[in-house]
Amino acid sequence: MSLETALVLLGAASCLAWLGIALHPARPWDLRPVGDDDPPPPRPAVWPSVCVLVPARNEAATLPRTLPALLAQDYPGDWRVVVIDDRSEDGTAAAAGALGDPRLTVIRGAPLPPGWAGKVWALEQGARAAGDPEYLLLTDADIRHQPGSLRRLVAESRALELDLDSRMARLRTDSAAERLLIPPFLFFFNLLYPMRWVGDRRAAAAAGGCILLRRSTLERAGGFEAIRGEIIDDVRLARAVHRAGGHLRLAVSRREVVSLREYGSLAAVWRMVRRSAFEELRHSWSLLAATVAGLLLLFAVPPGLLATGLLVGGPLRPALTPLGAGAWALMTALFLPTVRFFGLHPAWALTFPAGGLLYGAMTVDSALRHAAGRRAAW
Repeated sequence: MSLETALVLLGAASCLAWLGIALHPARPWDLRPVGDDDPPPPRPAVWPSVCVLVPARNEAATLPRTLPALLAQDYPGDWRVVVIDDRSEDGTAAAAGALGDPRLTVIRGAPLPPGWAGKVWALEQGARAAGDPEYLLLTDADIRHQPGSLRRLVAESRALELDLDSRMARLRTDSAAERLLIPPFLFFFNLLYPMRWVGDRRAAAAAGGCILLRRSTLERAGGFEAIRGEIIDDVRLARAVHRAGGHLRLAVSRREVVSLREYGSLAAVWRMVRRSAFEELRHSWSLLAATVAGLLLLFAVPPGLLATGLLVGGPLRPALTPLGAGAWALMTALFLPTVRFFGLHPAWALTFPAGGLLYGAMTVDSALRHAAGRRAAW
């Protein structure tokens, strides 16, 4: 096979791959559903009891920015908040307790037992201290909730008979690194776990920053012990609930559930992704190889062919230029709804190849760190 033929076949394969994403029956590229855009759900006849669990490790600087908003919820029923200080070294417990709200309980986490992941162990301790509420709201320390967030989640869960209702928090896109890498993160997440399919019971997933969970279904699924060693605890929890017969919903949030976590540099995003990337591939080197090959086909081939066609010229140009330009144009069109969701200039959609290749490098780094024995921790 000649080099020209090989390049043409690569270009055709890249175009077909992006066309396949465009025709995906779940339409993951349009970021639907958006929970905040739905009309308000009907009020339940009786508002059930809720305990909010906030696992926190070294979050003394963050909790004063997020806990007051959480404690300001306008929820009509009985509810309380438990913050679990997971062996922090920065005064997390004192920062939370300083708020002095009667609805707030702060507990200090016990040493980590063998076989447990840190965040899951913190949630287990929080669940033990929660009493017997009908629902648990699991939310991260860096998540800021609008006043009606809990009320909407509970009313929605009642109206749709949900056992797990999750919101993908709106992530920051303030720094250049965030604008380059956070929109692709959301695009990839929804491609892996199409939110429409979660609601249709064809997939099981959740976003760990905000999960409303029916307590009885959690117990039927085996409790937090069923996922005790999982780093990707949110998706594994959703799968456990799904296996137990639970009904799930996952939606992205535009404004009601917002992450305050800052990723001011490429290195900060890199550390976040490499923590769980190889875990997502189930520590499979064959899946890693397939993933890297797929990312190269999707993100390296289109700009590479376009540049080759324009710069080399000759007999290659008539075939390579339209293939490269076509694949890149389709990629950009599919990515544009995500860019618009974050309120960014449409030109950021053109950076998708760079973002996609960087995520491939982060995944390889995650695998190499795993091979070196440097296991992820929360």
